[in-house]
Amino acid sequence: MISIALVGDRSPAVRAHSRVPAILDALREEQQIDLDAYWVPTPDATDPAALARFGGIWLVPGSPYRSEEGAITAVRTARTEGIPFLGTCGGFQHAMLEFARDVCGFAEARHAENSAGAGALITELSCSLVGHEGAINLTPGSRIERLLGTARTVERYHCAYGVSPAYIDLLAAHGMLFSGHDDSGDVRVAELPEHPFFLATLFQPELHPDGVHPVIRGFAQAVLSAREAQPASR
Repeated sequence: MISIALVGDRSPAVRAHSRVPAILDALREEQQIDLDAYWVPTPDATDPAALARFGGIWLVPGSPYRSEEGAITAVRTARTEGIPFLGTCGGFQHAMLEFARDVCGFAEARHAENSAGAGALITELSCSLVGHEGAINLTPGSRIERLLGTARTVERYHCAYGVSPAYIDLLAAHGMLFSGHDDSGDVRVAELPEHPFFLATLFQPELHPDGVHPVIRGFAQAVLSAREAQPASR
């Protein structure tokens, strides 16, 4: 059995968290992928060693996290160690923070939900997506487009923050592919094409009503493939 880290501050008040056991059961029954999931609170994730034994890292919704540093360390560990990574909602936001700080050299990048001042990479959306559904246009040939098998999808959200348009070009210039946009052109999905599996969605695939969302299935399959390719690596 392959272990994955669910990095986040588990709470019965977060619907996405309560959906995870059913998702794992469905993966086992529908895809014959048996993942042993461990919750890693964000304060514990500040130590990269706490994540070293896992075959995949899923930074789940539920921001503001108890430890921004822990969330960012989880992203950094997955990105630099080639560990399959999925970031959803708050996970998307903190994946962008980590990339801006550690890859783009934008050390002062911040999340407006966590701290005030200049350098807000993650800002409040002009229209909150809490409890909303929305259409997303997917970039042809991208990982997300291949996983969903369509150029357009409608997804469920529960968030009020996203990437500031002012920094999209900076992130893209350093290799982040923004592969999903709403009809207004605002970013909803990001990925690193050269990574074994690094996908971040502002929407919450955990809220998919029918079985396992293709994004989560793709993450699980990437975890399985990585373990089969490198059986002794972790």
